[in-house]
Amino acid sequence: MSLSVGEIAAVVGEIAPVLTGAWIQKIYQPTARAIVLATRAPGQTLLLYLSTAPGVARLHVLSRKLPNPDVPLPFCQILRAHIQGARIQAVEQVPNDRIVRLRLTAREGPCSLIAELTGRRPGILLLNQDEKVLAMLNSHREKRGQPYAIPSRRSRPHEKDQAEEPLLPDVAHPFPISFAIERRYQAREKELALAQLRQARLASVRKEIKRTGRLVQRLQADLEKADRYRGFARYGELLKANLHSIAKGQDQITVVDYYDPALPELAIPLDPGKTPKGNLDDYFNKYRKYLVAQREVRPRLEAAEQALAQHRAELTVIESGTWKPEPEGTARPFVLDRHRKATLEKPARSQAKRAGPFRRFQSADGLPIYVGRNARENEELTFEMGRSDDLWFHARGAPGSHVLVRLEKGSDPPAETVRDAATLALLFSDLKKSGQGEVIYTRQKFVRKVKRQSPGTVSVTREKAIFVTLDKTRLEALKERSR
Repeated sequence: MSLSVGEIAAVVGEIAPVLTGAWIQKIYQPTARAIVLATRAPGQTLLLYLSTAPGVARLHVLSRKLPNPDVPLPFCQILRAHIQGARIQAVEQVPNDRIVRLRLTAREGPCSLIAELTGRRPGILLLNQDEKVLAMLNSHREKRGQPYAIPSRRSRPHEKDQAEEPLLPDVAHPFPISFAIERRYQAREKELALAQLRQARLASVRKEIKRTGRLVQRLQADLEKADRYRGFARYGELLKANLHSIAKGQDQITVVDYYDPALPELAIPLDPGKTPKGNLDDYFNKYRKYLVAQREVRPRLEAAEQALAQHRAELTVIESGTWKPEPEGTARPFVLDRHRKATLEKPARSQAKRAGPFRRFQSADGLPIYVGRNARENEELTFEMGRSDDLWFHARGAPGSHVLVRLEKGSDPPAETVRDAATLALLFSDLKKSGQGEVIYTRQKFVRKVKRQSPGTVSVTREKAIFVTLDKTRLEALKERSR
């Protein structure tokens, strides 16, 4: 609890004779709810500490300097403007109350600094010579500009006039009462700070458990969906062997399953709206999604489950009351990024370096997609990084990014990869606002620079076109696979 009326009377009686006539040389605000007046009395410099922190509100002379922020807080700036250099004319306690007034003479004339060490909301107020409130710390805002009135004790029924524990003054100290108050509240402030840290960490961990739990559920659903495609490579190979037997419009075909030693017959469902080759490609594409899920989603799920277990273990420690904050400067060893695999904690943005040129994505089939960010990068991507068999994309008839899909020599691009790359070409073009448009694509070897034109200007031959819309689901999936 805060100082009692008797303790305030004792400390004011101790410091008033020394501070009366002293000059306020400097003003500090070490925390949001406390100020320090560095005063010069005859033959000595004294640090007067005034705190408005609930439960530990007090005033006394400090025995040591406190660390201060590099940039002064607003209330500190106001005090420096008005009372730095002022002379302390008197230090007075309102009779039988927890209110102390410092009467001052500043450049602008007489003024007062009031320390209300009362109630659940202690405060510090600066009054002008007309007793009107100029500024306040941790007090009611409506008081600003109003005449100051001492708070009624009837409005503070919860206050106690007796301290919970007696002060034990150290007679060997020049200011024994101040030193006893300082010693008592140092330990109490540490306890309060630890409780606040514990409560903040508790809220943070609960939030992380909720968020990471949702991520685990989402990744599990993705894996379960992809797991249905586990045997689709088998279906694709069987269709490939029987492609000549499939007629357009069939909804299934019965084939001999030569993967089974018993050689049973197997009915394979078909999409009647697709060609035989389209059904074949569809099974292989879905199988590739299964492979991508095993390669990418499973590690992310394992990392999310590990993070969730750590958060739950930390929650147990916090709720048991044995939690302690990590030492300052200790990096948290495991931080889960909701979009990527588990990583070490990211560096500050000012120190983080971009991982190479170009925007980088991965298609649904696991193929790398590169997107230029400007004209220089467009030219570098197409003509320096690009290889002849790579697939090149650009929005038709509109300024935008060059998009390149890395392909192995002689390979054909999967349909989903083409649509992913075309979507990115539309997204990073002037057609983005319309949400739809035509995108051309061709092999890199059919793209040529245009002489005496600005960087990134090209001519294209043997191009194909695809009409795409900015599908939100596809964009979210691409974003999760960005690097």
